[in-house]
Amino acid sequence: MYSLVGKPAPHFTAKAAVKGRIIDEFSLREFLGKYVLFFFYPLDFTFVCPTEIHAFQEQLKEFEKRNTQVVGCSIDSWFSHLAWLNTPKSKGGIEGVEYPLVSDINKNIARNFQVLKEDEGIAYRGLFLIDKQGIIRHQLVNDLPLGRSVDEALRMIDALIFFENNGEVCPANWKTGAKGMKPTTEGLVTYFS
Repeated sequence: MYSLVGKPAPHFTAKAAVKGRIIDEFSLREFLGKYVLFFFYPLDFTFVCPTEIHAFQEQLKEFEKRNTQVVGCSIDSWFSHLAWLNTPKSKGGIEGVEYPLVSDINKNIARNFQVLKEDEGIAYRGLFLIDKQGIIRHQLVNDLPLGRSVDEALRMIDALIFFENNGEVCPANWKTGAKGMKPTTEGLVTYFS
């Protein structure tokens, strides 16, 4: 596994479930001009996965404010995605989730994003922040039992937007409203002063 940061997001066309219907030819390319938060999860109808999927849904308006499209992906079929979307949260389902869930039934998408756990045939918890030109700017991969932080995903989008708008880099633990710094020795000295 090596980093995809700085490289174009691997292209794919696949089926996806969105708001109770199937899209036959879904592609991330349709979101050029927007940021994309593309995340993998291991399997439908499991345990940590619905907590993450609902957590992204609960913050969907915050992603939309940042011109960011959230997209989930697993190796399950589009039929499985639809069944899970029609299952109430109280029964372990993800009813109410509005963003697309891509079906990677042939496992090529997970393989191309380098998150496929080959021995089990499922994806690790990969998360990719893709910029408006389709370049991966942030990559995070968690092992199966470790859920992700939606707040951290939003912070990374904010940091990228801050950098693009100001030309300043974001130091450790940077948050919206905090100062950035010029990417120079003088900038570092000024930041620490």
